[in-house]
Amino acid sequence: MKKLASILTDHFVHWGITHVFGIPGKAISPILFELLNTDIEFVLSKHEGAAGFEAAGYAMMKDVPGVAIGTSGPGGTNLLTAAGQAKAFHTPLLIITGHPSMKDTGKGQGQDSSMFGTDLCRMFEPVTKFSVRVEHAERLAPLLAHALEKAVTGVQGPVHLSIPFDILLEETEPFLLDIPVRTPVISPEIYNLPPLLEKAEKPVLFLGKGVHASRSYEEVREVAERWQIPVITTPGGKGCFRSDHPLSLGGFGLGGTEEAAAYLKQKTDLMLVLGTRLSDMSIPGFTEDMTPERLFHFDHDPTFIGKSLNSETTAVLGDLKANLQSLIAAAPPGKKETRTLPARIQPAVAETELMSAVKVIEAMRDSLPDEAVLFGDDGSHSFYGIRHFDVRYPGTYFFDDIFGAMGNGIGYSIGASLAVPDRTIVCLTGDGCMFMHGTEISTAYNYNAPVLFIMMNNGRLDMVEKGMRKMIGTSIGGVYDTPLDGAAFARSMGLEAHTCYNKKEVEEAIRISLQTIKETNKPVVIDAIVDGNEIPPTMGRQ
Repeated sequence: MKKLASILTDHFVHWGITHVFGIPGKAISPILFELLNTDIEFVLSKHEGAAGFEAAGYAMMKDVPGVAIGTSGPGGTNLLTAAGQAKAFHTPLLIITGHPSMKDTGKGQGQDSSMFGTDLCRMFEPVTKFSVRVEHAERLAPLLAHALEKAVTGVQGPVHLSIPFDILLEETEPFLLDIPVRTPVISPEIYNLPPLLEKAEKPVLFLGKGVHASRSYEEVREVAERWQIPVITTPGGKGCFRSDHPLSLGGFGLGGTEEAAAYLKQKTDLMLVLGTRLSDMSIPGFTEDMTPERLFHFDHDPTFIGKSLNSETTAVLGDLKANLQSLIAAAPPGKKETRTLPARIQPAVAETELMSAVKVIEAMRDSLPDEAVLFGDDGSHSFYGIRHFDVRYPGTYFFDDIFGAMGNGIGYSIGASLAVPDRTIVCLTGDGCMFMHGTEISTAYNYNAPVLFIMMNNGRLDMVEKGMRKMIGTSIGGVYDTPLDGAAFARSMGLEAHTCYNKKEVEEAIRISLQTIKETNKPVVIDAIVDGNEIPPTMGRQ
């Protein structure tokens, strides 16, 4: 017989997990005590929400479920945002929260997480794939098995178990579950596509972050090259396809390119939408004359198929990677004639006294290694990256265009760095995001997660402030009376930091920072002061 807390940590070891993220509390302390008997490092985050971001970033790079734990009551509610973000990112995340005592449920208890108090199970239901309370020791096996299956199969995502303190200490027969093997589902519609692609005169691939989630980079490239299909990415699909590929038209939507919009206006006859909901962040400015004659929408989830564009739409359900592999296998021999696309248009950057955000992105691309993995936080800064940062290796730019929790990129980059310590991990963030979850850079410092944090600082919540000005001609609550001194903030927590006012200074700071990271294995912050009056590439949204 074994205690439930011990059975859980046995599973973490069995799954190959090296880091668990969270903040201690009595209700979950039995799990922490059992972690002392393993080689797993418990990462003390500064906020439970950030712990969830970090665990999700770890999962994205490690290809195992991330684990985040929080105590009962507010520890659990703080994790709700991380769950919503993981669900939008299709990230397998196991969230475990506590509850004071199962046997005393119904009496007055501090931080009660049951239906008599803060009902965490019900709260987590809309933002997870499965949320349940483990009320008896012998129920852990079937409930953990179901949670694990939900997390890693189909559309991957977060799951939640609430386990009371006394139940964690109960003993039951030990068991050990493997991570389920995903069984790919292939749509029969895939076999109707090859003849349509052979006849198509103006086809287009429209990529979303489902390509990232399924790691379908090579399959997308093969399909594009075999049928010479121009490629457009959504904001969330940034990084799925090389920016310098001859078939790349760049992005559409917020941060999109002129070439992508111009190509769509020429009336495409066949659009393949891969792994995107076609949300208002992905298709702002999509006019009637851009509507394709026929659309094949690849997704695991049919919920949003046929909801956004008035085209004849065919749902291609199932595993994206497996469906694309089947499409490639069904292709007739030969290759379509090479398609010539318009040359990339580089928009002019107005010269001002303060540095343009575009110059920061240019400095990053000129100075970072091609294989560096960049996590874009939520804000104008990442849309500058979507518009101007060239991706030279697929799978090196991650951004969520659905949930959009500010500060998520800080946590995701830290978890990613701990998962793959040999990779160069960069977080592109803003002063607003740093105000929200910036204390997590201390977590990065304390646990040797050598992330390069590049913060665009213009003293405001840029997307919100500019959006309000567009709507009503003024703004409220969008500008900080006292801007953040990012370098001083970082140094207060032990990090090396640089303040930069022009492109040359950013390039030099990146060079020095990469050397510092190599020598110390510690994170560094670059505070790039940019023009607060610059118009970001996000104003196309209605």
